[in-house]
Amino acid sequence: MFDSLSGKLQNAFRNLRGLGKISEGNVGEALREVRMALLDADVNFKVARDFIERVKVKALGTEVVQSVQPGQQIIKIIHDELVTLLGATNAALQLSGNPACLLMCGLHGSGKTTSSGKLARLLTKQGRQVLLVAADVYRPAAMDQLETLGKQLDVPVFAKKGETDVLKIAREALEFAKANGRNTLLFDTAGRLQIDEPLVQELVRLRDLIKPQEILLVLDAATGQEAVNVATHFDQALGITGAILTKLDGDARGGAALSFKEVTGKPIKFMGTGEKVEDFEPFHPERMAQRILGMGDVVSLVEKAAEAVTEDEMKRMEEKMRKGEFTLEDFLEQMNAMKRLGPLENVMKMLPGGAEALKGADISKGEKEMRRMEGMICSMTPRERREPNLLNASRRKRIAGGSGVSIT
Repeated sequence: MFDSLSGKLQNAFRNLRGLGKISEGNVGEALREVRMALLDADVNFKVARDFIERVKVKALGTEVVQSVQPGQQIIKIIHDELVTLLGATNAALQLSGNPACLLMCGLHGSGKTTSSGKLARLLTKQGRQVLLVAADVYRPAAMDQLETLGKQLDVPVFAKKGETDVLKIAREALEFAKANGRNTLLFDTAGRLQIDEPLVQELVRLRDLIKPQEILLVLDAATGQEAVNVATHFDQALGITGAILTKLDGDARGGAALSFKEVTGKPIKFMGTGEKVEDFEPFHPERMAQRILGMGDVVSLVEKAAEAVTEDEMKRMEEKMRKGEFTLEDFLEQMNAMKRLGPLENVMKMLPGGAEALKGADISKGEKEMRRMEGMICSMTPRERREPNLLNASRRKRIAGGSGVSIT
């Protein structure tokens, strides 16, 4: 999502790195480029103006350390201010109630139902007994979608098809949760425009009934500055506790993420980075700032890797490599583990300098090659994968035919 912003900031930083000394004139010129990059990314103009002012004040008031170039010192100040702008630290969920209630709200099509499923998966992995509550009585497919997600995640869904009283559904869901030992309720509500006052008041009544520990506003990252107006209205009506930013894998320019905390005072708690249920992670301001500035995000990459491959699997693979027993079956397993990390392009961007290295590179060739190799290995018998020396001419011909490649 931040590719355009990252590229423009990198250009601005090239000018900053060349600074021989810090003065009001040359700092102002370099920061003008940073300000234009922020505005182009659809960041709220007041947020961009205040951000640049804070950086400028700190840059001019900072004593330059002899071992650090002046330009690098300003880049460090920009990084620190960007972290502050995004929220300083990850804001954890408050789940103190029994049962704890989380209310999901937002506009039509922002991704509430999908985000409810993704959050349910995350909480289940943390040991919570989650119950998904289908509280969208206006969109017929919403309950079906939530039930499908529930089956996929093995999480129970409380749905009353045909019932139009949201408060009645909520009361029965609370009773069901207490009777069945579910300690976390996730209420998936209907999408509504901030100007749709009757529907907003319905949310207010639901909030007063269930007294949620968290009221999470689900925001489409592509809405840009408008996301701030939406957030302000929902906050005034409901008192939101945080936001979930969705569709960060799209071509949105990032303005919503950079403006939200500064304008509303509320943190971004989670972000959706793809369509799969596992494409969901806590929002860490420092890691996001590093991604935006092209510094990579190794910590998130390590966490993804730990989720994709267990420590026991890694040790087993290492032992097989040491003994020279690594087979094509193991190689296939390794490729599948790589695929679980997500698109190769996203993995590269998490490495320091990875985004810069990707410029002009056709990463799809590597992914195509991996699929080709996977096809060849899958066309082999289990014995052939374990003992490649069996591959004589007739076996090669069969495998080539089965995987759509030449015998060579």
